[in-house]
Amino acid sequence: MASIQEELSPETRQAQFEQGVAISLHLWLSLTVAVQNGLGGADSEDKRDWFAGAISDMFPSFVDLAKLSQTQPEKKAPKEPDVEDVEATLLQVMWDEFETNVDDDSEVEVVERIFKVRAQCAAGNFGFVEELRSRWLATKGKKVEVQVDTKDQDTDWESDDDEDEEDEDVDMDEAPALVAAPKEKPPPEVDEDGFTKVTRKKR
Repeated sequence: MASIQEELSPETRQAQFEQGVAISLHLWLSLTVAVQNGLGGADSEDKRDWFAGAISDMFPSFVDLAKLSQTQPEKKAPKEPDVEDVEATLLQVMWDEFETNVDDDSEVEVVERIFKVRAQCAAGNFGFVEELRSRWLATKGKKVEVQVDTKDQDTDWESDDDEDEEDEDVDMDEAPALVAAPKEKPPPEVDEDGFTKVTRKKR
């Protein structure tokens, strides 16, 4: 049985952290849909694994940090990445590698999970990683059903109707204005004797 010292070793913490990052990405619906639909090409699954490694590499390794503190305690430890940087990297990789524009802010939740995993692994607590692993195992192998958005088709139909309405508006504009209608001739004036009065046109 492994000792507590081994369980809390830098190597164990790093391995748990990397698993936590990988599972967080596996639980990301946007990425799952992209992989299942091959948006990253034939090697979409391999790209997801590489993606997890790239995100993990943004953080200083627990192993390297431990060595640094032992060999060069006076040296300042490398900085942890900013939340915004990790979010931006998630979005950029999704666009570059999977041709997916994530616009539902779901990357925020993924990054929150990753930073929570990071903090707990740093403290030698792997409870959250286990929780994520249980969630992932419950969904593993299940295909995500995505409803196709028919919004664009509706828009096309609406645009046709709009064009018809515009044509009608143009026709109405081309109709002669009422003020331009020809004036009717006034009825002839007849005097008391029954003679029709002759009126001259005004010059």
